[in-house]
Amino acid sequence: MEGQQPDARQSLYESILLVLMNEEVDISRVKNGIYVALNGYEVQERTTEIALISQERNEYLLKKFMIAKTVKGCTPRTLRYYRDTLKFVFDYIGKTVDDITSDDIRMYSIIRMKKDGVTEVTADNELRVLRSFYGYLQREEILTSNPMLKIECIRAQRVKKTAFTEMEIEKLRIQAMETGARESMIVETLLSTGMRVAELAQVRLCEIEGNRVLTHGKGKKDRYTYLNAKAELAIDRYLKIRNDDNPYLIPGRIMQKGDKELERPAAFNCHGHIERHQIEETLKGIAQAAGVAEGNPHKYRRTCATMALRRGMPVEQVSKMLGHEQITTTQIYLDIDEENMKAAHRKYVV
Repeated sequence: MEGQQPDARQSLYESILLVLMNEEVDISRVKNGIYVALNGYEVQERTTEIALISQERNEYLLKKFMIAKTVKGCTPRTLRYYRDTLKFVFDYIGKTVDDITSDDIRMYSIIRMKKDGVTEVTADNELRVLRSFYGYLQREEILTSNPMLKIECIRAQRVKKTAFTEMEIEKLRIQAMETGARESMIVETLLSTGMRVAELAQVRLCEIEGNRVLTHGKGKKDRYTYLNAKAELAIDRYLKIRNDDNPYLIPGRIMQKGDKELERPAAFNCHGHIERHQIEETLKGIAQAAGVAEGNPHKYRRTCATMALRRGMPVEQVSKMLGHEQITTTQIYLDIDEENMKAAHRKYVV
């Protein structure tokens, strides 16, 4: 083994230099110092052979965790995210859940960001899922140690995101009307209510009560959102061209009344609502056709919140409208420029 140590030390030395080169560090000034520092240590390459992975064990623990989350009341979408993320991490690290260490998780996150190119937000979300999973195992006394206790959150750089300008809003409205009644209804409803796309997809016709809509938010928390005159008219125009039995505002599949598919009545076949990604694709197409950059759904939500605040709605009410539990979450959405701040200062500060 001792005969292999110089090779291992040289390999480590070269790996460190490569990292520094990628970070654009002047190698000529540090390489000799690194070599001298390493010379005082016995270096041995860690073996890549690991104990036989028990897929059954991983599946068993994952199943117990998913049952607990289901009992807690997590939505099917959240459950899928937990399951898919955990399965991906376990396969990526290649160890049994019991054998995964803090170092394994740190290295996993580094590789995900450096090699796979995921954002800091995505990497931190994966750590959040692992933190929940291992916290559950420790509370249930399935595991005595929790590798996530040594893992800190990843601080992502916050990039200021903007709302649509008034000119962009009008371009989107015109393009949506030219595209169709359904597209116009989607744009106006999002601008008026600040709904999430997943919330809009789940709206049933019976949940629209005049100018308010019963909205099913995250964590199965319901709230009312409100329609302005433009959104109400857009919904009315859209419903006049509907000719189906689907109970949702936006059906996932349009069938004419009385039509049959697979020898089943239309009322049975068309109960589904539109999928989230279909609305996202619709909005993206409208934005591209209108010449508006970044026409993603969250920008509609941010625009609704920003416009409400600019017109005098207290931030507490904006937060409730968006379905946020914390005002700090709402503040991330707001696009308040210096001119707005100056005007507010003149109005409120002596």
